[in-house]
Amino acid sequence: MKIAVNTRLLLKNKLEGIGWFSYETLRRITTSHPEHQFYFIFDRKYDESFIFSDNITPVVTPPQARHPVLYYLWFEKSIPRLLKKIQPDLFFSPDGYLSLSTDVKSMNVFHDLNFEHYPDDLPYPERTFYRHYFPRYAKKAVRIATVSEFSKRDIINQYKVPAENIDVVYNGANERYQPIPDDDKVMVRMKYTQGKPYFVFVGALHPRKNLANLFRAYDLFRQETGHDAKLLIVGQKKWWTKNIKEAYDSMKFSHDVEFCGRLEPVELNRVISSAMAMVYVSYFEGFGIPILEAFYCETPVITSNVTSMPEVAGDAAFLVDPFSVKSISEGLAQVAGDPSLRDELVEKARIRRQAFSWQKTADRLWDSIEKALHD
Repeated sequence: MKIAVNTRLLLKNKLEGIGWFSYETLRRITTSHPEHQFYFIFDRKYDESFIFSDNITPVVTPPQARHPVLYYLWFEKSIPRLLKKIQPDLFFSPDGYLSLSTDVKSMNVFHDLNFEHYPDDLPYPERTFYRHYFPRYAKKAVRIATVSEFSKRDIINQYKVPAENIDVVYNGANERYQPIPDDDKVMVRMKYTQGKPYFVFVGALHPRKNLANLFRAYDLFRQETGHDAKLLIVGQKKWWTKNIKEAYDSMKFSHDVEFCGRLEPVELNRVISSAMAMVYVSYFEGFGIPILEAFYCETPVITSNVTSMPEVAGDAAFLVDPFSVKSISEGLAQVAGDPSLRDELVEKARIRRQAFSWQKTADRLWDSIEKALHD
């Protein structure tokens, strides 16, 4: 079979959530299935490290699709022309986008539908594009994969897709995430927080990651407990909104919030492993990979009790209400103040993490692709 794949998010040294999903699954799938031919479609010059095996043919077709107008041109003009040449048995898109201008059988991965629930969190052009096209992509796809039972229910409810056409594949965590020696933890804390204990947040600084409430809750935690733990923010200021800025600017303890930007996986592993706890209190997630990364680093997790996060965390995280500053603050206080609770969460995480791996993701995704090929 010939399978054409949208690989526009495979960007050297710039892999983020969906990019990592694409990398980890496609690397395993292509090497495990030499009997099939894969065409990786890039929107710019690609790095050879993404050509995982001999059965991959890379193709570059412009324009670089990074804006709604360019999304349209790439998916509705460039992709159909290319698919006409390749004549694949399936067009597979791990980032949810499809082409409505081709008759080629198509399958995609919907990671979440946050734009349907919180459209104001996105710039007007993006949310308009997503809300116009993604219902049509759902109808176009012969099969949809998604990363949690929560997201599956959401797709069914929002787009009326039959449940039997949706497969849950879950996410994994990179194998390099693991605990580090105590001496190394001391050095990491010296590097980032002047030797102080810290909570760590990992993710794009997007409104739905709930940084505004996290800042307010951290401030309240510091005022009420007198604890000296710092807050380390890992991620790019991609969506530094007025609400986030106002919350930060009004903080009494803003000088104890450290921003370190985006980190490569090796350094990120060190930073997560050295934290007193991961704080991941988004108000909407299709999955929440940092939860798993912390599980593998054996770092306690504080996360939200809404959308997919309880499903991923199971009983291995301290759950809080992301809409309540007081609830988040109390979570910080309880985890910071109780070493036995932290040990208990780590022990439960060792068991919980066994349910998730990128190999399991790739195997489930391939099963879904095979169903699409034969539908």
